Amino acid sequence: MITRNAPARTSFAALGTTATLLVTDTAALEAARGLLAAELARVDEACSRFRPDSELSRVNAAEGATTSVGVVFGEVLDVALSVAAATGGAVDPTVGASLTALGYDRSFPAVSREDPRPVAPPPSRADWRAVSWDPATRAVRLPAGVALDFGATAKAFAADRAAAAAAEATGCGVLINLGGDIAVAGRPPARGWRVMLADDHRAADGTGPVITIHGGGLATSGTTVRTWRRAGRRVHHIVDPATGDTATPVWRTVSVVAATCVEANAATTAAVVLGERALRFLGDSGLAARLAGTDGRITRLSGWPPDTPQQVAS
Repeated sequence: MITRNAPARTSFAALGTTATLLVTDTAALEAARGLLAAELARVDEACSRFRPDSELSRVNAAEGATTSVGVVFGEVLDVALSVAAATGGAVDPTVGASLTALGYDRSFPAVSREDPRPVAPPPSRADWRAVSWDPATRAVRLPAGVALDFGATAKAFAADRAAAAAAEATGCGVLINLGGDIAVAGRPPARGWRVMLADDHRAADGTGPVITIHGGGLATSGTTVRTWRRAGRRVHHIVDPATGDTATPVWRTVSVVAATCVEANAATTAAVVLGERALRFLGDSGLAARLAGTDGRITRLSGWPPDTPQQVAS
């Protein structure tokens, strides 16, 4: 996604993607950036699957033992389990072993794009209900062979938290974009935040439909950008928990607007996993959604507006 129509912005690398911050008051940019960077650092230290010193790595390596975790990890785990329940298990945080088996065992830029080895089956099937979690004592236990991955929730959680904190601290409108997970807080620009969507997540050529948002969250999930090949087969980063394999590509991208970025990202990820069943799932949710099929068809649900070309001048 490309966001425009803001008086000040900054971008930097974080959480394996690009963090982009926009504010309506130029004088607030430095303070807002500091708050965003601090929040992302806390989430990375707690929830990174690629840092051997993270809490997530410690929990995944416990092999059935109970582990005590910190506040941030506990909050993200709470969110991940709630998302799993709300999506009927379509978005399941226990797909870590499956992602590793697929070859996504390091930060995405370092993933081998052509791996001749076949995919090894994960040691156990994902099931979020197998996680033992006591919020009061912050004690978590995973069955042996099960590994957590917060890829479907941690970035959205961080975007929501950082946007709210920056807006409260600075008193201005804030938009945070973490690799397509967008959270908005505070008073928006007069005409709202205008966001350019791209069916391949990049809009590198500056084209694509534009949507205006004034608050809440907007997320896009897809099957065309974070991809690589295993034994000649193209795979991507969204796992179907029912099979432990990469979700069958039915949608090139799915975009959803919701009250929070967490809710939006949960819906888009679930839609990719559900394939054709996503239409009923999203229709029942009442969330405005745009689905771009691998066959080129565009489906709009619950009031998503017709595509508007890149008329993004402020």
